[in-house]
Amino acid sequence: MIEVKNYVLLPGYETNTWLVYDANSRQGILIDPAAPSDELLNQISELHLSISHIVNTHGHGDHIGGNSFFAEGLGALIAIHELDAPMLRDERRNFSIYFNTPIRSKAADQLLRDGDFISIGKHLLTVIHTPGHTPGGICLYHDRLLFSGDTLFEQSIGRTDLPGGSHDRIVQSIRHRLYILPDETVVYPGHGPKTSIRIEKRINPFVSGD
Repeated sequence: MIEVKNYVLLPGYETNTWLVYDANSRQGILIDPAAPSDELLNQISELHLSISHIVNTHGHGDHIGGNSFFAEGLGALIAIHELDAPMLRDERRNFSIYFNTPIRSKAADQLLRDGDFISIGKHLLTVIHTPGHTPGGICLYHDRLLFSGDTLFEQSIGRTDLPGGSHDRIVQSIRHRLYILPDETVVYPGHGPKTSIRIEKRINPFVSGD
């Protein structure tokens, strides 16, 4: 059974950091660690979890700020789509320098592509490439659970006005890569509350399900 816990490590940005683990094997991953957190590190230890990967859904600064801290503290590998990997080491490409908090993450250990898998115990999460918010934006899917990063939010979508963004591409990503998932799929986004594919197909004002 997969367990999902949410932590907001950057209150000003309301970035969701997701701790996802197999309750039986105690193996897990950390998705989008927004900032260092001793509290979260201690909770992972108290849960007796082994974290294999830190997965970034994309390379923006508010999703990678805790990469180096948790990679060192947990002995985990950093994984990101190959197109966004250069953003980890460049505070201009990840835009953190423009918010007076320059972030330069540890480099990626694993470059992801569409269709790759991340294992959590006996469970496999599928990498779905969903460009639009960034060129290398991804979502992770397993058994009606979707970690959507900044691609799909509750009644909204990721911004596309920054360099590398494309409104047409994010709409196509959502319509053709996410809305084809089962309606009952629970969506755990990069910001804001969770939602579902059924709800978003019905009422998301930015993209229809057709």
